[in-house]
Amino acid sequence: MGKKSLEEWQNDAIESTPYLASDEKGSNYREPTQIDLKGPKVETHPKVKPWVHFVAGGIGGMAGAVATCPFDLVKTRLQSDIYLSTYKSNANAALKSRYRSLNYMMEGAVHFKETCNIIGNVYKQEGFRSLFKGLGPNLVGVIPARSINFFTYGTTKEIYSRALNNGQESPAIHLLAAATAGWATATATNPIWLIKTRVQLDKAGKTRQYKNSWDCLVNVTKNEGIHGLYKGLSASYLGSVEGVLQWLLYEQMRHLIKQRSIEKFGYNDEGKKSRSDKIKEWCQRSGSAGVAKFIASILTYPHEVVRTRLRQAPVEGGKLKYTGLLQSFKVIVREEGFRSMYSGLTPHLMRTVPNSIIMFGTWELVIRLLS
Repeated sequence: MGKKSLEEWQNDAIESTPYLASDEKGSNYREPTQIDLKGPKVETHPKVKPWVHFVAGGIGGMAGAVATCPFDLVKTRLQSDIYLSTYKSNANAALKSRYRSLNYMMEGAVHFKETCNIIGNVYKQEGFRSLFKGLGPNLVGVIPARSINFFTYGTTKEIYSRALNNGQESPAIHLLAAATAGWATATATNPIWLIKTRVQLDKAGKTRQYKNSWDCLVNVTKNEGIHGLYKGLSASYLGSVEGVLQWLLYEQMRHLIKQRSIEKFGYNDEGKKSRSDKIKEWCQRSGSAGVAKFIASILTYPHEVVRTRLRQAPVEGGKLKYTGLLQSFKVIVREEGFRSMYSGLTPHLMRTVPNSIIMFGTWELVIRLLS
C-alpha cells in the first residue's frame, strides 16, 4: 500500500470524527450519532469500567470515614438508650430554660455546641483513641459498602438505561439503579454495621463487654446465632431510601452543573477550560453531594435511630425490648416522644455531609486517574 498524501489523511480524519465517542457509549457500543446543539441537551458520561467504580468508591468511602469517625461515635451514642440520660439531659435542660422561645436555628446551634462538648468529654474521660472507636469495623464496612454501592449503581444504571430507555439516562433510571444499589449494599454489609454499633456502644473500664470487633462477632454468633448478625436489616432496607434520594438529587444537581458548563464552554469541550474552571466544577459537584446528603438525611433520619436500637438489642424483663421495625417506632415515640426520633441528628449531619463531599470528590478524582 502506497503512502497517503497529507490531503488524504485529512479526509480520513474528517470522515472518522463521528466515531470518536460522540455519545455516552462511544463507537464501541452503538452507531455514531450527530449531536444537535439546538435541541434538548442530554447529559452524557464517558464509559467507565465497573472495576473503576468499585475501587474509587472504596477509596472515597475510606477517606470520608477516617475524617469523620468522631462524629459517627457521638451520633451512635445519642441514638442509643444506654447514653440517653448521660448526653441528652443537659441539652434538653438548656433548651427548656434558655432557648425554648427561639427558632430551630438556635436549637441547632445548641446541639452543635453539645456535640462538640460530648467529643471533648469522650476525649478527656476515655482518651483520644476512644474518638475512633469502631473505626476498624467501620472501615471494614465502609470500604466494601461504598465499593458495592458505587459499583452496583454504575453497573445497573448502565444496564437499565440500555434495556429500558434506549441507552439514555433519566431520573427513573437513577431511581432504579440507586434502589438496587441500596438493597445490595444493606444485605451484604449489615453484619459489619451491627458489630460496629455494638463496639461503639460498649462502655469502657470494668463494664466493657467486648475486647475487640472479633470478640464481638464471636459473642453475637454464639449467643444470638447467625441471624443475630442481621438485626436491623429491615431498618437498613428502609434506610436505602436515603441513598436513593441522595443519588437522585446529586444526579440532578450534577446535570445542572454540566448544562452550565456546556452553555459557557460548548458541548463537552474540556479543552477550553482552565485548571481553575475544572477545580471549580469539581468543587461544585462535590458540594452537590453534600447538599443532597443533607436533604436526604433530614427526610429519612428516624430510621437511623430505630436501626441502632434494633442492633443494640436491649433486654427488658428478660425479653428483647425492640423486636421489629414498626414495634420499635411505636415504643420509642410512646416512651420518649417524637423528638427522640431525631436524636443524634446534629452529629449525624456534621459527619455525613462532609463525608459525602469527601467521598464523592475522591471518587471522581480516582475515576479520572484510573480511566
